[in-house]
Amino acid sequence: MDSIKHHFSELLLRWSLDVYQSYEWALSFSDKRVAAWPLMQSPFPTVMLIVLYLCSVHYGPQLMRSRQPFEMRWILVFYNFAMTFLNLYIGLELLVCAWKQNYNWACQLVDFSSNPYEVRIAKALWWYYFSKLLEFCDTFFFILRKKNNQLTFLHIYHHSTMFGLWWIGVKWVPGGSAVPGAMTNSFVHVLMYLYYGLASIGPIMQPYLWWKKYLTMIQLIQFVSAVVMGVKAIIYNCPFTRWMQYALVAYSFSFIVLFGIFYLNSYSPKKPEKKEA
Repeated sequence: MDSIKHHFSELLLRWSLDVYQSYEWALSFSDKRVAAWPLMQSPFPTVMLIVLYLCSVHYGPQLMRSRQPFEMRWILVFYNFAMTFLNLYIGLELLVCAWKQNYNWACQLVDFSSNPYEVRIAKALWWYYFSKLLEFCDTFFFILRKKNNQLTFLHIYHHSTMFGLWWIGVKWVPGGSAVPGAMTNSFVHVLMYLYYGLASIGPIMQPYLWWKKYLTMIQLIQFVSAVVMGVKAIIYNCPFTRWMQYALVAYSFSFIVLFGIFYLNSYSPKKPEKKEA
């Protein structure tokens, strides 16, 4: 038994060293401009925040089980409109800077220089990454308001993965072909948080919220476009980081499936139940 434990410990130590050496090797390709920015020095803060998020998803509803839901109307109004303006800033900053740099929207390499517009793009993408941390509040508000039916697999999968994946994006490719996806998603989030902000005001806004169905359709179009552009870039051998292109296609496709299921469940005509004779 002792020899098995010793052998297992050796394998674990060897694997840990291999992972560390691979990470050190990957760091040599990372963007030196972002190295000292908040949360970018190491992946551990991001990983720990994701772990804490998932723990809150698991334990939060249990802690709230015997408590009354919190009334958070004006906090939600402030939060949703703040997120609307943050996403609008990110989307516009990426659009303006990419336009000034004559970006090729189909295939664009990352410029790691100190060009002011490229630095602004990197900073906007950092804010995009950070916004994914702020979006954890969506989940916390559901828990505090005891809206546990909103804690779906789609919701948790989206929030827990975007934050981690965009740490990688900002660390290694804060620009180039990473821009169109973040820019488009930011503009989509402007509409999404605007909708939630209006809904938070109360029933008086209900007549103006008829467009929720179309918001889901826009989200689906966004992901379909990302898959098409990603596949096209792969086919035409775009020199932008290949591993990210494959990751983008796979990740976007997973959202097409999940949002497609959500759309069908939410908006498909319900068949009338047959009455028993």
